[in-house]
Amino acid sequence: AAAFGFVVGISFPVVITPKLQYGGMMPWSSSSGAANSSFLDMSILGRLWPPSSPNLTNSAFAEVATARNPEEGAERRLPPGIVVSETDLHLRRLWGSPTQDSATRKYLLALAVGYDEKANVDATIQKFSDNFDIVLFHYDGRTTEWDEVFEWSKEVAHVSARKQTKWWFAKRFLHPSIVAPYDYIFLWDEDLGVENFTAEAYLDIVRKHGLEISQPGLDATNGTTNYDITIKRNDSEIHKTDAARESCRDVHKPPCSGFVEVMAPVFSRDAWRCVWHMIQNDFVHAWGLDSNIWRCVHDPEEQIGIVDAQYLVHHAVPTLQGQGEKEKEGGRSEVRARQFEEMRAFRSRVSDADDELFCKLTKKGSG
Repeated sequence: AAAFGFVVGISFPVVITPKLQYGGMMPWSSSSGAANSSFLDMSILGRLWPPSSPNLTNSAFAEVATARNPEEGAERRLPPGIVVSETDLHLRRLWGSPTQDSATRKYLLALAVGYDEKANVDATIQKFSDNFDIVLFHYDGRTTEWDEVFEWSKEVAHVSARKQTKWWFAKRFLHPSIVAPYDYIFLWDEDLGVENFTAEAYLDIVRKHGLEISQPGLDATNGTTNYDITIKRNDSEIHKTDAARESCRDVHKPPCSGFVEVMAPVFSRDAWRCVWHMIQNDFVHAWGLDSNIWRCVHDPEEQIGIVDAQYLVHHAVPTLQGQGEKEKEGGRSEVRARQFEEMRAFRSRVSDADDELFCKLTKKGSG
């Protein structure tokens, strides 16, 4: 058989056209060849890739082949109709017709989790309907155990990377093109009490009040709070400002308005596209991000708010900090030191970016 193959190979040598991409000879080449070269180009194309449709003549094929995708990037080499620039986190079957797969859900819940908090994570999952796709970001490397305890675990996406934060995962796995199908993205911690929360009812309120970025209020009587504005109020469905409190220095600035914390934010698709671009790739804790999310909506004082009618308890479990040992590298004190260092660096980068933009706009205006 080997000898026969060798004989066939030398008896019918393959003719390879040299320099096929030279001088504009391919339809996606950026070179502008002479008009009389188009016939030669399409002659080669016709031999290599004949028209797939019997109704497509050589001249029509030439016109289609030379059409360019207006989008920047290597995908411009493809006919626009085959380009798929967005995806999702919906699980699909290995069998059956793709046309009969279940549809991508309307919303997305993303949770950073460790197996030790499985009971609380399960309680949270139960508050989200079948309208949600779910992805779990595992920071402890334990993934398969979840399937053994929870049936729902077999129907959600799992991403694992040891000792990484929610924002590290979000930057890498929640790119706007990945979450594009979802109207809202819940990016939550694992240590939230959800006894007084239901996701669908929450979104009804968010839509009613036109909130692009939001979070559930926090019960100050049970759990921890860091900012007065996030504390649940008993006399309102939502609130957008903390103007009534003495601690509020400027009602028009965070954290008095246009502010949510990073532990349980909810973003519209459009707002998340902006926020994702503000997450720094080399930072993992996102400290300082909450004071700048106002940049990602048109009217921060109206489009960012706290939902009081659906509220949470923040248990403040020191998960990632607790994984380290005090006397070893990566312990709690060193994690906290990095959080503060990142916050200072982020503020500096934002300030520098603002200054740079201001200078450009000033020069443009004076020119």
